[in-house]
Amino acid sequence: MQKRWFVRAPQDSTIVDDFRSELKVDPIVAELLLQRGIDSYEKAEAFFRPKLTDLHDPFLMKDMDLAVDRLILAIEKKQKVLLYGDYDVDGTTAVTLLYILLKDHIADLEFYIPDRYSEGYGVSVAGINYAEQEKFDLIITLDCGIKALDRIAEARKAGMDVIVCDHHRPGSELPDAIVLDAKRSDCSYPFDELCGCGVGFKLMQGLYLKQNWPLDPLWNQLDLLALSIGADLVPVTGENRVLALIGLELLNKKPRTAFREMLVLAKRNFPVTLTDVVFTIAPRINAAGRLRSGKFAVQLMISENLEEIQTLAEEINADNCERRELDQGITEHALELLETYPQNRCTNVVYHESWHKGVVGIVASRIIEKAYKPTIVLTKSNGEITGSARSVEGFDVHDAIEKCSDLLEKFGGHMYAAGLTMREENVHEFMSRFEAVVAETIDPKLLIPEEKIDLELQFDEIFQKEENRMKIPKIKRILRQFEPHGPGNMKPVFLSKNVFSTDVRVLKDAHLKLSLTQPDTDVKLEAIGFNLAEKEEEVASGIPFELAYTLEVNSWMDRETLQLNVKDVRSMV
Repeated sequence: MQKRWFVRAPQDSTIVDDFRSELKVDPIVAELLLQRGIDSYEKAEAFFRPKLTDLHDPFLMKDMDLAVDRLILAIEKKQKVLLYGDYDVDGTTAVTLLYILLKDHIADLEFYIPDRYSEGYGVSVAGINYAEQEKFDLIITLDCGIKALDRIAEARKAGMDVIVCDHHRPGSELPDAIVLDAKRSDCSYPFDELCGCGVGFKLMQGLYLKQNWPLDPLWNQLDLLALSIGADLVPVTGENRVLALIGLELLNKKPRTAFREMLVLAKRNFPVTLTDVVFTIAPRINAAGRLRSGKFAVQLMISENLEEIQTLAEEINADNCERRELDQGITEHALELLETYPQNRCTNVVYHESWHKGVVGIVASRIIEKAYKPTIVLTKSNGEITGSARSVEGFDVHDAIEKCSDLLEKFGGHMYAAGLTMREENVHEFMSRFEAVVAETIDPKLLIPEEKIDLELQFDEIFQKEENRMKIPKIKRILRQFEPHGPGNMKPVFLSKNVFSTDVRVLKDAHLKLSLTQPDTDVKLEAIGFNLAEKEEEVASGIPFELAYTLEVNSWMDRETLQLNVKDVRSMV
């Protein structure tokens, strides 16, 4: 797939020089920090050394005082409390976090995860019926509930109170509940990009502060926050950066038994980065909700019994293997269907009633990798058409779906990911309307994937003259401190021009393995380009090319060496 390259404009050299002198850092580091809006010593300290004291006061969130007071009432009156969470990573980690922190204070505490297939996303009829039947006094929704007006109204009518902890965009009307959601138009909380687990954490932080309880149990759950922040693709900036970085430190130093077992099954060694967590632990947690029930994931994370943890981890790992086979087969089928579509369409909307509902979101992401357009994958479940949407960078798919909402039974989500349900008779009209809305509103350049490049480098800027070429250079060691990476703080991408290959190999018919050099320097670098085999001719020996890449560490046989991870190449001929 051809990409368009966007190379950031260099910062003013005087500003860079002044800033690097103040921080006593390399000019490359100073430039990267300034690009991220870090332009003072104080901001740099907060970026590199975030502290728990940097977290915002939870009572700055609208209605936090009401939520904490209602929870204290439940504790004092020994009421029955139900934690109701979504079935994905964000929802199940949120339920786990609150369950662990409340179980010693609320004797009658249960959790409920809706079945993806029989109940669907969000607060369900079955969930409310269960809560009413079991005579719960208080329901706390986690990572859902902001648009569940009817279901919450039913709960209130049955005499139950509800606290909504959500981070999705509210509709024009809020539910009849105590609502914690920083995206509320009347909420002035300083950071509105918390994940669902993050909102639940703020409720617990408020409770523990109000009750003057020791805060260590709260901080001991930050590994759950790191997982949910990474998996839900919320910005790794501001408060999320504090939570993710400290949570990762906890995960690496004192890993939760469940996470340790999943990493063992994934053959992943410590230490792990946020990216490692997203690609190892998160898919396994999600697989439970996709193929059986998210409650197994919660049970795995709250359990203190090693035998139970190992059994559940192995079962969930098997679910993940099955999930991979499913999404691969469905992706191939969906791409075959798309080949019959007109090539000038601005969207990919595909439907087949046989597809597994649990993997349509993954399939939508896979399709975008091959056909870069806003994508919706639909299937049939319990007589309704349900599906998941994923978007290209810069386009709000939630807004586009909202413009078709008269054809839908329900929908919700974010700018880049959403879920929706409709009647079968509306499928074709929805496909047509959604295509028209996107065609009318999308900037055509957004249909070409963009490679954002932070800075141009010469190879001899990576390794300084006195550095041992067989060891990791200083610049890479410093860049490790930019982690955790994610939206808002992506891994720096560099550009080098007039690059030549001295050796080119294709691995597994898919990947490029390169040895690289530049004229006028004796620095030679090894590189890997995953799924870039089609670029082999562009990097043939003797042909100059441009290279977009990140700096990585290749570990082999207890030895670490620098390796470039190639994002894209362009011939200069």
